[in-house]
Amino acid sequence: MTIAFSPATPIRSQLTQKSIPSKPLFCFQDNFRTSGNVVSWAASANYVSLRVGARRLQPLVKLSWEKRRGIVRCATIEEIEAEKSSIEKDVKERMEKTVENVRSNFNSIRTGRASPAMLDKIEVDYYGTPVSLKSIAQVSTPDASSLLVQPYDKSSLKAIEKAIVSSDVGMTPNNDGEVIRLAVPQLTSDRRKELSKIVSKQAEEGKVAIRNIRRDALKAYEKLEKEKKLSEDNVKDLSSDLQKVTDEYMKKIDTVFKQKEKVC
Repeated sequence: MTIAFSPATPIRSQLTQKSIPSKPLFCFQDNFRTSGNVVSWAASANYVSLRVGARRLQPLVKLSWEKRRGIVRCATIEEIEAEKSSIEKDVKERMEKTVENVRSNFNSIRTGRASPAMLDKIEVDYYGTPVSLKSIAQVSTPDASSLLVQPYDKSSLKAIEKAIVSSDVGMTPNNDGEVIRLAVPQLTSDRRKELSKIVSKQAEEGKVAIRNIRRDALKAYEKLEKEKKLSEDNVKDLSSDLQKVTDEYMKKIDTVFKQKEKVC
């Protein structure tokens, strides 16, 4: 059963066409019999509902226009703003996490100066469960060339010692039954050059990650444009703002890189 209607103003405002075809605007995708006439129909920002006699047609009413079919719907301003905010929030959270990862990687690299962060990545087999060393012991620096590890549970000393020996920190632990002392060896010129290359590589990997996050956000904006939720000018403005955020986090990576480079 197909009934033609004159398009109402709300529908035309949501569906832009150069010319209104003479083909039926709505077709009912339902098999039913009724002698009643269409007595009412209504449109909202999201859906169109029609009533035939005493029956109200649910989302079975579909758009039939130039061989295209689909439920009549357009996003509200609130929905669009929510999507934009979600993209922006995700970008900043991921970029901030990237900077923190770069900083963490830098801190775990052994330099000539002692730092508790040198042991951050060491995991200890504590009663059959792998845990981070810093969660079961306090790590301090009595001086610029040594580390002191004081376990909260002295029975874990052997496990901590074993974990340090098995790690790649390049330091030999001295266990006196109470604490573990580590002497940080001085760096040779060759080792400094090697560390400088490692730090530079990690900084560049961080920047690549930032660029990838920017790329993902641009794709999300372009998707909204294709869905007619954003105009081309909207996307240009958002892309410009995104570039400013990207530049800001690139500078953060440069800052932590220069700080690490000084102590290598």
